[in-house]
Amino acid sequence: MADYIHTPSPTASPALQAMLTHSGFPLTESRSQSPISRVNSPIDMDGLSWPSRFPVLTVGPFFSPETLPLFFGRWHDQATSDAIPTLTPTHSTPGLGTKARRDETKAEAEERIRKMSGAVRTLLECMGEDPDREGLLKTPERYAKALMFFSKGYEENVRDVLNGAIFEEDHDEMVIVKNVEVFSLCEHHMVPFTGKIHIAYIPNRKVVGLSKLARIAEMFGRRLQVQERLTKQIAMALMEILKPQGVAVVMEARCIVFVFWRRIGLDLKNGQ
Repeated sequence: MADYIHTPSPTASPALQAMLTHSGFPLTESRSQSPISRVNSPIDMDGLSWPSRFPVLTVGPFFSPETLPLFFGRWHDQATSDAIPTLTPTHSTPGLGTKARRDETKAEAEERIRKMSGAVRTLLECMGEDPDREGLLKTPERYAKALMFFSKGYEENVRDVLNGAIFEEDHDEMVIVKNVEVFSLCEHHMVPFTGKIHIAYIPNRKVVGLSKLARIAEMFGRRLQVQERLTKQIAMALMEILKPQGVAVVMEARCIVFVFWRRIGLDLKNGQ
């Protein structure tokens, strides 16, 4: 369960201040920036064709052994920035076929599961297994349904998730949602990675229902993902939805692939 926290001061916690600071630029300084500039190129907001025009946003990563990238946004002054960066669509966006899932009929959904089950059966055979043995009889269908469940985020978009829960509020103190549990599938190996996401933003006369922040994280998480893109998509979505003075997204996660290969490395090191 997510731990929703609103802090009355952006600098209340040294740890939080460190989390929201990168290259000497605290997120809280975004309040004093000049009026925002906008880029012209449309951005595919959630992989489901939600083009829009974005405020100029710098996205920067912060790496540590246990913490995955921190992405944050800050406004740039058009008059003082010689080279203002522009956002471009993610290089590896979801396939167009993911859109069809939202509108397919019950019969089409059943046919999709049937085709996926056949593919899983082939995988089992190629592994040398017998898909007709008792323990594997229903495995192809179960696995197909599990993949559809883990990737259900393709069937949702940000507007549907928000459902109008955006409110005008004359409030400019930092809002933080901590410990939002997420799970996703690594698109490189299609194995799970799990962890927690912390989301913070400084409102600019608009706030969103706190539960919606967790829902947005879940929507992007339930797709084939990489951690870097997942954090970026959440931050970009909030930038588009609220036009806040600043936003930060931090993810702490562990991928099964990383754990697996680390174990192999330890075994080799120990001569096992």
